[in-house]
Amino acid sequence: MKYIKLYYRFLRDIFKSKRLLIDLAKNDFKSRYMGNYLGVLWAFVQPTVMIIIFWFVFQVGFKSMPVDDFPFILWLMAGMVPWFFFAESLQSATQSVLSNSFLVKKVVFRVSLLPIIQIISALTIHLFFILFMFGMFLYYGYTPTLYWLQIPYYLFCTIILVLGISWITSSVIVFFRDLGQIIGMIIQFGFWLTPIFWSMKILPQEYHGIMQYNPVYYIIEGYRDSLIYNIWFWERAELSVQYWAITLIFFFVGAVVFRKLRPHFADVL
Repeated sequence: MKYIKLYYRFLRDIFKSKRLLIDLAKNDFKSRYMGNYLGVLWAFVQPTVMIIIFWFVFQVGFKSMPVDDFPFILWLMAGMVPWFFFAESLQSATQSVLSNSFLVKKVVFRVSLLPIIQIISALTIHLFFILFMFGMFLYYGYTPTLYWLQIPYYLFCTIILVLGISWITSSVIVFFRDLGQIIGMIIQFGFWLTPIFWSMKILPQEYHGIMQYNPVYYIIEGYRDSLIYNIWFWERAELSVQYWAITLIFFFVGAVVFRKLRPHFADVL
């Protein structure tokens, strides 16, 4: 009952502070690229270049065939776009307490909201790429379907997962600064381990169950189910339950860890 009240207060604080959170996210987004000639355009250039490189290597270089009779570039984008959002929001949210240390000492500010600022900042880029991806689908002759309406659901899945993990990482990194580098390495490893530019069909069947314990797999497949395969999320009930079980563990553990370490932040920063 105590934790239910805590989460209710947390949601209430998000609603009350929504204007402040958006303003802080805007400032964070702009400050990252301040002083560069291209400014905020760099936020969109890097992911775009990566997609082009992978498309060129696999489709032009290796002559990759369409996946399930679907153009490889669209299949690739449906996996890389959600991955970029997950990776960018997790890395920046991990640094959220350190990069906003001036807010930690303000008694009136709820510090547990700091990761949300970074997630909102990353969400700006993600929404642009979702629209760009929709445009690519239309260019290739694929019209919107009702299944596309699932994208907000999978976006919500990603936000809750990142928030739970980042509560752990953003609080621990205050005391162990090397964690930022470790998270970067884990994200790089996860990129190759998650079926983003390769299909699960190349793996023996006995490894599929193991791969499904990767929560990002559920999100990647969810985007593809929505845009390509026309599958509702409730049709993958077992996978959905498994995903939410793992994600809620991260969420609740993250909340407890952050709450325990929060009183010591000001002493270290």
